[in-house]
Amino acid sequence: MSAVPETMPLLNLAAALPTIDAPNFGQEYLGVGYLEWLTNSIFVSFLVSLAVILVARRATRQMLLVPGPTQNIFEALVEFLHDSVESIVGKHMISRVFGFLVTLFIFILFSNWFALLPGVGSVGWGSQTPTGFEVAVPLLRPTTADLNMTLGMALVFMVLWVYWTLSEVGLKTFLQHTFGPKGGLHGFIKIILIPIFFFVGIIEIVSIMFRPMALSLRLFGNIFAGENLLVTMIGLGKQVGLPTWAAYLASITLPIPFYFLELLIGLLQATVFTLLCAVYIQLSTSHDEDEEH
Repeated sequence: MSAVPETMPLLNLAAALPTIDAPNFGQEYLGVGYLEWLTNSIFVSFLVSLAVILVARRATRQMLLVPGPTQNIFEALVEFLHDSVESIVGKHMISRVFGFLVTLFIFILFSNWFALLPGVGSVGWGSQTPTGFEVAVPLLRPTTADLNMTLGMALVFMVLWVYWTLSEVGLKTFLQHTFGPKGGLHGFIKIILIPIFFFVGIIEIVSIMFRPMALSLRLFGNIFAGENLLVTMIGLGKQVGLPTWAAYLASITLPIPFYFLELLIGLLQATVFTLLCAVYIQLSTSHDEDEEH
């Protein structure tokens, strides 16, 4: 982890500790004092958001009865995501949650793939070493390789999850579903099992509290590990002592298979994050009559 300036406020320091090389672009690096809030991962999130907005705007600016290639791809993607999410959350929730979930999926997907572009993580501030210039503080850092961002997305989802759950089934129904006996039990058996179901409900509440951390760490860990894997493959030739020309050739050829692997992992992690959010919504907003059928 790069050294943290001594003058960094305590709150900024606390926010930077969970991340790797996520400094603010303030006085130390850009020579200005009004960008203390801006980190390299936030800067990348702005670029990714702008790119997604421009592509979506171009695809939907002139909706045609016979769509062109861009509109056709965009409509196919939205329709596929809509059907996939609806099959999980149900028809009664799709109109409320689809916009947020599809935004999460597209943003995470493009953020993951943005990390594979040349210059991300390799251009920035650093120092000259005997083996060449080493970047200590990259100008661009993958958004999803910053725990602050992944945790922020998970917390925003959980806030919305609480709102959607309580507005759909109500607090009383939610508590009954969490702590009450299940399976249509009646009579003496139901009374005996009430303490067991209550204990299971406590475990369920604890698991709900850990959902933001589980969502954020899963995404952060996979993307951060992939980033380190690519960095290792790029510098492997130099580390094993190959001649300069061979090390340069190895830095180009060795990472190629792993780039394809990271493309797949980027898609997989965006899918997992989004589908888990959809499953959490379905578990808390499904009605008893839906479960019986």
